[in-house]
Amino acid sequence: MYMKKNLFWMAAVVLSSVMLSCGSSDEADVNSDEFKKVVKMLADPEPIVLTPEQRQFANDNNGFTLRFLKTVSESDRSGKSFIYSPLSITYVLGMVNDAATGQTEQELEQTLGFHEGGIQAVNLYCKKLIEGLPKVDSKVTLDIANAIFVNKNIGKLKAQFEKDMQEYYSAKAEDLDFSSPKTLDHINGWVEKKTNGMIPTILDEINPKMMSYLLNAIYFKADWTSKFDPKNTRTETFTTENATVQLPLMQQDVLIGYVKNDIYAAVSIPYGNGFWNMIVMLPEEGKTTDDIISLLAEKGWSADYADSPMIEAKTYEVNLKLPRFETTSDTNGLKEGLVGLLEKMGIRLAFNSEFAEIPNMCDQRVYIGMMRQKAAIKVNEEGSEAAAVTVAGMDLNSLGPVDYPKANFHANRPFVYVIRESSSGVILFVGKFTGE
Repeated sequence: MYMKKNLFWMAAVVLSSVMLSCGSSDEADVNSDEFKKVVKMLADPEPIVLTPEQRQFANDNNGFTLRFLKTVSESDRSGKSFIYSPLSITYVLGMVNDAATGQTEQELEQTLGFHEGGIQAVNLYCKKLIEGLPKVDSKVTLDIANAIFVNKNIGKLKAQFEKDMQEYYSAKAEDLDFSSPKTLDHINGWVEKKTNGMIPTILDEINPKMMSYLLNAIYFKADWTSKFDPKNTRTETFTTENATVQLPLMQQDVLIGYVKNDIYAAVSIPYGNGFWNMIVMLPEEGKTTDDIISLLAEKGWSADYADSPMIEAKTYEVNLKLPRFETTSDTNGLKEGLVGLLEKMGIRLAFNSEFAEIPNMCDQRVYIGMMRQKAAIKVNEEGSEAAAVTVAGMDLNSLGPVDYPKANFHANRPFVYVIRESSSGVILFVGKFTGE
């Protein structure tokens, strides 16, 4: 039974019914004399209880997450690794959506995967995750924080909006003097505290004409269910898109979910009690990370166990190799910036100074004048630590003993990964590691 429950992570992994035996991650006997111990990394998760509507939201918001991954990948052709949290963007835009009306609200809800579900339904869904996700696994640290900093020299929030922010997003509004140099330090200090120092700053300066800044911070820290032994970490060749580099590859023999199709092989590496996991997707021979990302964006990632094509997934004894790495990202480093990326995805009116319909935030007419996200991740033998901060500036405008099959999964070339909570299917972070 534990196997059946644990394998619903394959919702997006098994996207092809054609199982090929070619490729550098072919199934193989693992006979290394150095790694004798086979560790069971399978556990029974206890699900977050979502309503049918909320489960659909989770599934379709994951669709937004994967489309964002594709949009970023197409924008960033530097060949460098990146990490982002589209869920953090969802929280910030969810707060904006609470004050939006008309076509502006429709664009926000459609693009985020809420299909005009309505402000109340979106708020309740965000509240469910904010309150529920940190409680899933006591061995995993997850902090989700929201804040609103208001320019007291310009105006104040409407009472209902301020009430909604506290009730659904646990976001307390704070009035600040945007003309004071201390305000920048105060906001960045909040960011540093909420990300445990992983992201020291989010703003380079304060615009004294900005009405308010809406922020979300997500901090995640978890040990692997079975930690890698540092003495087994070896410096090995990692093949990038254009060259080869020497990187530390952690390794161990593990019992985990494994699947392979004609595009990629994938494993689910659990944290803590197994509720959280990192899904690592490695391109098959002749394929690239772009092929994986395009497939995920096209097919989506089902959060519904009953509808997931995971029947092809199996438990394998895997000789796992994974790089030890750190990555930081900033949407301001992308050509279009975060606003441009979201406009490409269908959110336009909210950023338009003339036509944005966000009347329920304050007495003045406002629009989203700026957005930015910074994110970071550290992966080592102990586990993973990741954080993301998103800011929007509102401007005035107007198992038992079994003989398991064996496989090698050596992540010694660029790969795609996500960090997700298994029972709800919610994806917190998406990234690509290229060795650069």
